[in-house]
Amino acid sequence: MELNLDTLKEEIVEYLKGEGFTIYYGFTRMMDELPVVYWNVDERPDFREFLAAARELGVKVIVYMARAFDSGMVDRALQMLDDCDFSRDERRSYERRLKEFRPYDGFTCAIELSFDYAARVYMYAIEADWYNDFLQLSDEIEAAAQEGDEEDEDKDSMGGYFSRN
Repeated sequence: MELNLDTLKEEIVEYLKGEGFTIYYGFTRMMDELPVVYWNVDERPDFREFLAAARELGVKVIVYMARAFDSGMVDRALQMLDDCDFSRDERRSYERRLKEFRPYDGFTCAIELSFDYAARVYMYAIEADWYNDFLQLSDEIEAAAQEGDEEDEDKDSMGGYFSRN
C-alpha cells in the first residue's frame, strides 16, 4: 500500500497537538547517541499506537522529523555514475531510472517520531515506497562507484610486481 506521507505528516502533527504532546521539530536522530529501539511499522503501522505507548510511559516530548525529497539527490546519484564501470546500456538504464524520481521533488519521503526513555531512543520511522526504491538504486550506484575506486587504486599500485631484494 502506497502511503501519502504529505497527508500523514499533517495528520501526525494535528494528533500530537490534540493529545497534548510537546512537539520538538528535530532532525534525523543520530543513531550513536543511545541504543535505538524501532517500532515495528510493518506489523503495527498506526503511529497512534506508538504514541499511546509513549503516553503510557509518561513521555511528554516527541521529536518529529519529516524529510522532503530533493531532486538534488538525483543529481548527486547521476554524478556518482561517472565513477562506475558500467556498460553504456547499464549507464543509460540507471540514468533513466534515476530521472523517474525527479517528479517527487518536494514530496515527503520520510517521517520519524521518537522519544527518549530509560537511556534508549524509541523510534517510529516510515518511508515512502518510492523513496526506498530510490535509496536501493543509490546504494547500488554507490557500491559500484566504490568498486571502481578500489580497482583504480589497484591499478595505481605496482600491480603485483615485487622485489626479492
